[in-house]
Amino acid sequence: MADLPRIATNKTVYDRFMRLPLDENVSQLTYIWIDGTGEYLRSKTRTHYSIPKTAEELPVWNYDGSSTYQAEGSNSDVYLYPVAIYKDPFLEGNNRLVLCDTYKYNKKPTDTNHRASCLDAMTKAKDQRPWFGMEQEYSILDRDLHPFGWPKSGFPGPQGPYYCGVGANKVFARDVVESHYRACLYAGIKICGTNAEVMPAQWEYQVGPSEGISMGDELWVSRYILHRVAEEFGVVISLDPKPIPGDWNGAGCHTNFSTKAMREENGIIDIEKAIDRLSRHHLRHIKAYDPREGKDNERRLTGHHETSSIHDFSAGVANRGCSIRIPRSVAEERKGYLEDRRPSSNCDAYRVTEVIVRTVCLEE
Repeated sequence: MADLPRIATNKTVYDRFMRLPLDENVSQLTYIWIDGTGEYLRSKTRTHYSIPKTAEELPVWNYDGSSTYQAEGSNSDVYLYPVAIYKDPFLEGNNRLVLCDTYKYNKKPTDTNHRASCLDAMTKAKDQRPWFGMEQEYSILDRDLHPFGWPKSGFPGPQGPYYCGVGANKVFARDVVESHYRACLYAGIKICGTNAEVMPAQWEYQVGPSEGISMGDELWVSRYILHRVAEEFGVVISLDPKPIPGDWNGAGCHTNFSTKAMREENGIIDIEKAIDRLSRHHLRHIKAYDPREGKDNERRLTGHHETSSIHDFSAGVANRGCSIRIPRSVAEERKGYLEDRRPSSNCDAYRVTEVIVRTVCLEE
């Protein structure tokens, strides 16, 4: 791709206007939703003349679905139903981020609104207290979509020194990562850690533990915040599960899962039962674990680079080449959680958590 011009606006001028005082009862609400790709997010902002405390008190809005791959131009209105609100780390103050469900003209969920069916599963399984923690891997790219910090002609040195690395020759764009971490904490996202990954310019952050539907909500909003932070630095975030072909690690969204029974004494018995149920529905899970029903994960789940084969189900203790990993501490304590290593970095968290609950908790 040809080099793009380096464009930038004047942040000093921007800050001048952002310091203008507002009425104490005015808030700017940024409505956020998943578009028709099932991977990307859209947003727009409205003024609200009170400070909202819950999503339920906010108005339903709409947008042009023909411009987001979700409707025909002749019948283009798609409805936005607020489902969760967070503090806005970009506008700060009384302003809020508002995560929304999308509904068609007939008030049925859009094709990429998987939250509705996920909520149904979580409601049915609520007595089992399903907890999740998701490990979101991603790559940072220049605006020309070349990995940030890589030579423009050629490759960096082979993998080895970059994972959890320190130093300007081992990690790139740590300021983007730390800014995202702080912005998520400010917003109220349960982000619990971050680290540099195996491929240079690849990073990971973890969200959780979150119970039920809140896991999907928090991961999607954390992604929105990540893309917005990247805007400020003039870089691009890629959730492609195999951004660079060849001998480079792909990117996943490893999903840690437990129920109340798994977390109690001798919970290993329930963990083993869960693994058995998961083993009987491998294909169903593979189809739910990336937006293209496994086509994206085919490039990543090869049996190499710390992955299992997409074609086979496997499980083991402390084995990062398995479909399901039981952490060694869990095996020793005989209680805790399991890690499903199959979901891709661009997965829909609602689909992932729903299919796990339906398989393990509801035995569907």
